[in-house]
Amino acid sequence: MNAAKSASRGLRDWLERHLDAHWNARLAELAGDAALRAGATELLATLELLVQLRADADTFAACVLHAARQAGLSSQVDAIARAAPSVRDLLDGQQAAEKVWSLHAARPASGSSEGLRRLLLAIIRDLRVVFILLARQLARMRAADTLAPAQRRELAQLTVDIHAPLANRLGIWQLKWELEDLAFRHLQPKTYQRIARLLDDSRADRERFITRAKKVLGAALTKAGIDAEIAGRSKHIYSIWKKMQRKGGEFGALYDIHALRVLVDDVAACYAALGVVHTLWPPLPSEFDDYIARPKGNNYQSLHTAVIGSDGKTLEVQIRSHEMHAHAEGGVAAHWRYKEGGGADAEFERKIAWMRSLLEAKGDADDDGALLAGFRTDILEDRVYLLTPQGNVMDLAQGATVLDFAYHVHTDVGHRCRGAKVNGRIVPLTFQPASGDRVEILTGKVLEPRRDWLSAQHGFLNTHRAQQKVRTWFRHADLSANLAAGRAILDKELKRLALGNVELDTLPQKFQHKSLDDFLVALALGEITAGQLARALHETHAPPTQPTPPPPRTAKRGKDAIVIEGVGNLLTVLARCCQPLPGDAIAGYVTRGKGVSIHRADCASFARLRTRDPARAIEVEWGSGRSQSYDVDVLVRGYDRKWLHKDVTNVIAAANVHLIAVNTRVDAASGLATMNFAVRVADFEQLSMLLARLAAVPNVVEARRLA
Repeated sequence: MNAAKSASRGLRDWLERHLDAHWNARLAELAGDAALRAGATELLATLELLVQLRADADTFAACVLHAARQAGLSSQVDAIARAAPSVRDLLDGQQAAEKVWSLHAARPASGSSEGLRRLLLAIIRDLRVVFILLARQLARMRAADTLAPAQRRELAQLTVDIHAPLANRLGIWQLKWELEDLAFRHLQPKTYQRIARLLDDSRADRERFITRAKKVLGAALTKAGIDAEIAGRSKHIYSIWKKMQRKGGEFGALYDIHALRVLVDDVAACYAALGVVHTLWPPLPSEFDDYIARPKGNNYQSLHTAVIGSDGKTLEVQIRSHEMHAHAEGGVAAHWRYKEGGGADAEFERKIAWMRSLLEAKGDADDDGALLAGFRTDILEDRVYLLTPQGNVMDLAQGATVLDFAYHVHTDVGHRCRGAKVNGRIVPLTFQPASGDRVEILTGKVLEPRRDWLSAQHGFLNTHRAQQKVRTWFRHADLSANLAAGRAILDKELKRLALGNVELDTLPQKFQHKSLDDFLVALALGEITAGQLARALHETHAPPTQPTPPPPRTAKRGKDAIVIEGVGNLLTVLARCCQPLPGDAIAGYVTRGKGVSIHRADCASFARLRTRDPARAIEVEWGSGRSQSYDVDVLVRGYDRKWLHKDVTNVIAAANVHLIAVNTRVDAASGLATMNFAVRVADFEQLSMLLARLAAVPNVVEARRLA
């Protein structure tokens, strides 16, 4: 109890020294609470480590608040957090990390440690959370001797799998080496003790050896007129063991237990410094590597040599220019990549390099805040990290649906997918889960993918990999089935867009297919999108053959929306009966006092007018400066339900289509709702996209353009 009280007093003293009056006043009462006394020692050790990382006041405060919440003081913590929005993300991130730790504890041997690390980085919204997590873990590892053996091993395994690699990748070397050594001591105590005995002097002695070597080499380089920076370090026990494993040798075969790194201005200075090193100490010829003359495959450049230093101890010396060092530390030869032997894709390397640069950034608080605010947007938003029911982590492209997730798990799982649950709740197959969500796929017994999964407008699949798997399935289907499916898609689009007199024989050429059958198969496999089909149909949409075609006249092109053949500009009005759109074959009819009425060429009303007075029918065409929006009537029919009308109008709004008028009626006997919408669209492609999305609304049975 006395120790707990002493730690509590030490915590309050620490708060007074490191926090301003604003935060100190809020946290002092928590620090003195009896519930926090038991964990005050660990908390104080964590805070001291955060001081070494140059953390800010919000980070310190969030660390204290999380410890208080863990001690059962949630109501007090929540009250403080509500009044201090700056720490909310830091508190949420620590809570999210607990979810990752529980996953690791549930499946410690799942082999998904890399996935858990990525999940952790994805679900936290502020990078400073990582500082807190690493500092807290090191504080726990330093005190692990007081735990039971099983608890020590569990804590050490978590450190090896999650915390040490994170510290390595983020460049927090001062925590990384100690996390690795402490974890190694508890996981493999016999090996640790054996290597420790092989190191015939203490770490302090080794550090003194490095210090003396730096001083001697620095004086020699200065005397030779070489401007250099020298950094030294002694190898840590875990690092020694890893190198022994990698080289397959014994301790005596390692020549870099002690190492120096020399940074100079240019290549000439590198070789000059090498001469000074070999003059000072006798070299080991078999341990010299010239990676400047012969760079590694990843363009890593440096001179490596091993020499016999004072007292007969071997010393490794690396010599490189500042430019080479910058490349080695932040380029394709980044330190974490070299140490861990790969395992991360190039894009992830770029992200980690960005995060490491964040740690090295200097500037005022506003600059740091801007960098942290851009963390999620610039770094992690292109991937989503999802959990299987077993707790494994899978990462997909941002925007992936639950159906994409099913195909990512296994092709057959995707083919048999009939539904999905996200965090225990049933969701549609188009649902896009967020990082940290647990996704469960509901499957049937039969492999039965659907062709509309290939339609981009329906939004079932957003990843190329999943789309290819579905296409492959249907590509192996019977040719007659693909032809029938392609014909059905084509007929549906013609009906939906109310198009007639389309010259189908010209369609294959527009998509580089030799025959109509090849075109229909490509349509069935989703290789031709609805938007592409709509554009092609409108380009080939021909007017009906006229009984007595007028004599040919030269087209007069201008900047107007409609160009009148052979005459000057006249007032033109788009006919309400057929509502032509750009791409439609059109014809004009000279009215009395209202200019030229523009009809679709296959319009029934225009046919009656032309029959009654052929002289008033004239040829017109779309001009290059046509208007950017056109009115069109759309019919939507579906079985009535609650919110059906709202869902349909939401789709129209989401498609960026302007709604002009709407008329809805419901047949009480059949329960069928008929909705007529007057909308304003830019072109046929936007209309086709709108109709496809309307048809995908639950309970809608038909969505088409009114003829």
